[in-house]
Amino acid sequence: MSRRRSTTLVALAVGGLLGALGTTGASAAPATGTDASEVTHWNQVATSTLGALPGPDGGAPPAFSINMAMVQGAVYDAVNAIGPKRYRPYVLETRTGARASVDAAVATAAHDVIANLVTTAPERVPFPGRAGLLGTLATTYAASLDAVAGGASKRQGIAVGHAAAAAMLAARAGDGRFGPSAWVNDTRPGHWQPLAPGGVPALDPTPWAGDVRPFTLTSSSQFRSTPPPDLGSAQWATELNEVKALGRATGSTRTDEQTYIARWWQSAPVFSWNEVARQLITRADLTAADSARLLALQNLSGADAVINCWNDKYHFDFWRPWNAVVRAGEDGNDATVADPDWTALIAAPYPEWTSGHNCLDAAHVAVLRMWFGDDPVGGPFQITSFFSNPGGPGVRTFDTFSQPLTEVIEARIWAGLHYRSSDVQGQVLGRNVAAWATSHYLRPIGH
Repeated sequence: MSRRRSTTLVALAVGGLLGALGTTGASAAPATGTDASEVTHWNQVATSTLGALPGPDGGAPPAFSINMAMVQGAVYDAVNAIGPKRYRPYVLETRTGARASVDAAVATAAHDVIANLVTTAPERVPFPGRAGLLGTLATTYAASLDAVAGGASKRQGIAVGHAAAAAMLAARAGDGRFGPSAWVNDTRPGHWQPLAPGGVPALDPTPWAGDVRPFTLTSSSQFRSTPPPDLGSAQWATELNEVKALGRATGSTRTDEQTYIARWWQSAPVFSWNEVARQLITRADLTAADSARLLALQNLSGADAVINCWNDKYHFDFWRPWNAVVRAGEDGNDATVADPDWTALIAAPYPEWTSGHNCLDAAHVAVLRMWFGDDPVGGPFQITSFFSNPGGPGVRTFDTFSQPLTEVIEARIWAGLHYRSSDVQGQVLGRNVAAWATSHYLRPIGH
């Protein structure tokens, strides 16, 4: 079913939720509650709740990104449906009255999608915290609604929030989440093989991510990356030898600071860049409507970047440094030498090409740059790493977006995770996806 056809059916299904309250007209009266505080609050609730899911059950970075896109897309549609029509909707075509409570709409749309994602998460590994997450979520939602004055505007806001969430969940039904693994075992040189500590292969918790239906792209491989270097080339030898020297667990040529930074960037990009967005939204005093649109485009772009990236990973099936260094004698290149004792500082359980972290970083940052420029007004911004790292502070400050993007390319080499071109190509992919999403979705009316 096409997105246009799906959207039409969703609009018919949810229109009754709004029409029953007599809220399908839009006037020029101001919406109730137009600051961004509830938008940023529920963005933080979403990241903390969805990031707490076990990895195979939806908490690993690719699934986390897809889940956040669903939440922020629904929040955008709920806010965008209130008052004068300024931007194109994502999936919710139905509109409500201009006096509907924005805060109630935001809280309801976010709550409904988050609650659904937590409730329906498949238990591929034990998930003992599910009831606790849902209980905390319900308490948080009740507190948000309690802060909104009773009356028609609150009822209308709740109704449009329910409708936006229902539209998003209907649109994403059968989208390929938690589908079969895309990996085909190939033991030839140049192909990825999982690490097997204790004889148990460490497999990708989200091998299905590259086959998920995108949110804005025309296909999950729309921005196919440049292929990895040929194993006989000088480029391959240069890049393998670089990560071999810098990325090994012991005896590396990297400095203590580089080791700290490599570990620091293990924190999920979804946490990092949503945190930065909240800081800059508050500093710039953006409205609820602009904040909801920013966060939607940022997370829709991030989700599609990770979908296209994971499609690349299983399409190229290129070997990680820990495969290549120990088997360098099989690559046919005289400029590489095998080291059977080599291990990486940090490991990741999926194929190499391209860097998922860099795909996500570049997509999120591209959208943030469109709003705030490379050097945001008001001074530096902070990023918190949630990865345990005793080598330095968990919170670091950056002056420009160029600084972290440049650093993370190096950090993934220092970690022994990626070759340089894999990092660079990941950022190219992320930028391409964000440019596509922002030029085709949530556009101003008339554009």
